[in-house]
Amino acid sequence: KPLIFRRISSMANFITDKAYINGEWRSVPGSFNVLNPLNGEVVGKAADCDRSLAEESVKHAHAAFQSWKNTGAKTRADVLKKWYGLILANQECLAELVTKENGKPIKESMGEIAYAASFVEWLAEEAKRTYGTTIPTSNANKRLISIKQPIGVAAMITPWNFPAAMITRKACAAIAAGCTVVLKPAEDTPFSALALAKLGEEAGLPAGVLNIIPSSREHAQEIGEVICTHPDVAAVSFTGSTATGKILLGLASSTVKKVSLELGGLAPFIAFESADLKKVVANAMACKFRYMGQTCVCANRIFVQESIHDEFVEQLIAAIKNELKFGDPLDSKVTFGPMINEKAVQKVESQVEDAIKNGGKVVCGGKRGKLGGTFFEPTVITDVTPSMRCCNEETFGPIASIIKFSTEKEVLAMANDTRSGLAGYFFSNDVAQCWRVAEQLEVGMVGINEGLISAPEAPFGGVKESGLGREGSQVALDEFSEIKYMCWG
Repeated sequence: KPLIFRRISSMANFITDKAYINGEWRSVPGSFNVLNPLNGEVVGKAADCDRSLAEESVKHAHAAFQSWKNTGAKTRADVLKKWYGLILANQECLAELVTKENGKPIKESMGEIAYAASFVEWLAEEAKRTYGTTIPTSNANKRLISIKQPIGVAAMITPWNFPAAMITRKACAAIAAGCTVVLKPAEDTPFSALALAKLGEEAGLPAGVLNIIPSSREHAQEIGEVICTHPDVAAVSFTGSTATGKILLGLASSTVKKVSLELGGLAPFIAFESADLKKVVANAMACKFRYMGQTCVCANRIFVQESIHDEFVEQLIAAIKNELKFGDPLDSKVTFGPMINEKAVQKVESQVEDAIKNGGKVVCGGKRGKLGGTFFEPTVITDVTPSMRCCNEETFGPIASIIKFSTEKEVLAMANDTRSGLAGYFFSNDVAQCWRVAEQLEVGMVGINEGLISAPEAPFGGVKESGLGREGSQVALDEFSEIKYMCWG
């Protein structure tokens, strides 16, 4: 018989002031307010965990690992498949929660929940495919083989911009591999993580396999120190800023942990003159203004060949005016909501001011939205030069910085002139050029005539200072596995 998955009656049932430790919903002494970016109203009070609770969570995760690592791959896969079904059954409530916490338009939040669920499904299948190898040998009296084994307790810190998908992409890879997890969600969006834990518990995750420890910014540093230095933590996975990633990498070196980092981006988006301009504009809209530009793979520097520059700018401005509608992100007709907080708005404002000061021209937007709060207008700046902050500093906001170029060689030099290397995009109908540029862009992921590239079956990650390791795809479990070589005499 097909499984029937229970639906939670209301989003409010997912909001809790408790942490989830060792299969128990734990009250903790402190709490902090989680605010709705739309209006500053309190979504709910979240548990404010500290160093001692982080240490306790590691202890329970380490104990649970002793049995979870020995469960069969099919058992782990079956639990994940039930979790996948529960997430989809509760898609509407989970999406509403994402929108309440981080201001994402509800259509995008619905998409994120489907995306989050797709990782659970994919990783459930990958749990059964952690293959070893038999190795040919030159010695007739020896047999050589290797196997993959779960690494141990995996500690994770996840961001606010994809509060559901980053949970499943990381935690489910570790769980599928046979590891246990201690996870600290971003202080802006703890409830999405706790909601997923609630559904994971219902799916049959044993106590201690997944532990969620929210905290305020006040306690974030001490929790980071615990999970990066604790001898019982074997792997650390982090998505966030490059500056924070470097600190965590340094801390993890004290106990030589396996570290995977998905850090900041400065994505080039290149439009060559042979490209279909209508397609370029449509993808620029999706790649730049999705979630108000608050993603690490957003187009940060838009390079346009001089022969099509003016027409591209004109069409982009027209698309912004026609397609982006401000308002309450819970309204299904709204496509553009508030930014996450005041600090994010101030960063965007400062980049606009810097561009104007250095000769840039604001041809669309450039100021706070008429709805007030943390709304900021979708902005287009032309005459941008590499020295401007919007060109050499990750924006994480709705600024389209347009840079004119003349030759392929010139644009590749500008695109690669950065220590970041997460994603890159380009548009061309010249097949030979597509091969050249794709291979020469110094990034971990390339979109060729495509602005939306993320998928659970594809490896996600960057090069240079944009990170270490890969998430998703057939290599996802490798971040949480060790290869053991066995020589039989």
